[in-house]
Amino acid sequence: MLRKYIYPTLFVAVSVIIICSCETIKNTSNQKKGATVGAASGAIIGGVLGNNIGNKNNTALGAILGAAVGGVAGSIIGKNMDNQAAKIEKEIPGASVKRVGEGIDVTFDDNNPDGSKTGVFFDNNQSTINANSQLALNKFQKILSEYPETNILIEGHTDNVGSETYNLALSERRATAVAIALREAGVSSSRMSTKWYGETQPKVENTSAENKATNRRVQFVITANEKMKAAAKKEAGN
Repeated sequence: MLRKYIYPTLFVAVSVIIICSCETIKNTSNQKKGATVGAASGAIIGGVLGNNIGNKNNTALGAILGAAVGGVAGSIIGKNMDNQAAKIEKEIPGASVKRVGEGIDVTFDDNNPDGSKTGVFFDNNQSTINANSQLALNKFQKILSEYPETNILIEGHTDNVGSETYNLALSERRATAVAIALREAGVSSSRMSTKWYGETQPKVENTSAENKATNRRVQFVITANEKMKAAAKKEAGN
């Protein structure tokens, strides 16, 4: 199910206008969220949220909000992202798709409802792209190719097995491996960037083998590139 995804906010010495902007985001439709945050406040909100919200996906949210242009142009970008998000969810089993502001947050669950495994996941202490993960990435690449005016941030994550230092390096290897796989499948390197966070951003508590498998993941953040932003601003009459 395609979901709206809003985090609770935690602000330290943030102005009233930014707080109001966040409240607006919480209460608008996906397409209209882009129109609620101006470029400057979007960048500030993204930075504040990325640094201060709890551990679950905070950097992904910060990246999306920080890239916002806002206004009517943001609404136009939001509509484009709505269409892309719906296609990802429809065509890739196991995709967890969350529309936030002017971007898309995507992760892949390793287990589908029919019991098959087609997500992007990793064995313990591994960064190798296995056959099932490659299938999901190939499908993802095809959709990304249909929407070329976007940037893709690839975040690497781990469970809590091993030292924090080791896991940070492991998460880097995972993000890099996925970026290479997408590049080899046809996604331009200029569209992609990688970040890695080790064990610091678990999706679920590391209390079972199943939960740890869920945390051994990559996460994708899709945002408009400068060409899409310029086109949206032109259409909006800016």
